[in-house]
Amino acid sequence: MSYAEILIPPQPAPREVRKPMTAARLSGYILVTFWALLAALLLFTVVNGWDLDKFTRYGPRYLHGLWITLSLVAISVVCGAVLSLPLAIARLSKSRLLNWLAYGYIYFFRGTPLLAQLFLVYYGLGVFRPQLEAVGIWWFFRDAWYCGLFAMTINTAAYQAEILRGAIESVPHGQHEAAAALGIHKVIAFRKIVLPQAFIVALRPYGNEIILLIKGSAVVAIITVLDLMGETRYAFSRTFDYQTYLWAAIFYLAIVEALRHLWAWIERRLTRHLKR
Repeated sequence: MSYAEILIPPQPAPREVRKPMTAARLSGYILVTFWALLAALLLFTVVNGWDLDKFTRYGPRYLHGLWITLSLVAISVVCGAVLSLPLAIARLSKSRLLNWLAYGYIYFFRGTPLLAQLFLVYYGLGVFRPQLEAVGIWWFFRDAWYCGLFAMTINTAAYQAEILRGAIESVPHGQHEAAAALGIHKVIAFRKIVLPQAFIVALRPYGNEIILLIKGSAVVAIITVLDLMGETRYAFSRTFDYQTYLWAAIFYLAIVEALRHLWAWIERRLTRHLKR
């Protein structure tokens, strides 16, 4: 057995290799500096132009608009999730009729703007007022809030259906075969084996869809719904101060950041068994 007779003296740490300054690197530094200066300028403008009277007058209206926005998004996401499950199952169905019906629905609502869908619901369904009154649901479609909720629900249902369909297809087929080998019924296997795995895969796309829906919900202000953007438009029409929109942007940014951190925590909790 060999052994070392002389200890190797300690060696200095290797020199850090400096990356050369390239055009792309320089442009990145310039862009970051520009955004930092812009953020500092906006902060200075907000602090310098602070008006306590405007804050006390329109602050409660902003909070009311924030509540309307959050309630619209929350209800539409839940209702869209309920609607997306049968749509995703229809897209995976071997029935050509069900598959094409679900594909047509998803293709239309993913391929057209949310604003156009909102106008079709709010203005277009008024043409069928006698028929809607006959079946007793005109009370729903004559209210701008319900129309906004309906348009956001059918829009997010199409996106959630595609997210769920892709997540279900990503589950290995061996899971189905193993369940069948154990004599588990297909419905039970789908509900207790396939769906839980699919939801984990779809978790991050679901978070992205909710964030997009939060930002897209501002369009309901056009049909007189006093959400966060609607209250912002009201405040601007009374003050003509552009900072009203800056405060709205800060509110939307705070909502998105809070949701992003919450979703990251949920993802860590649900996928802790996958960490190595």
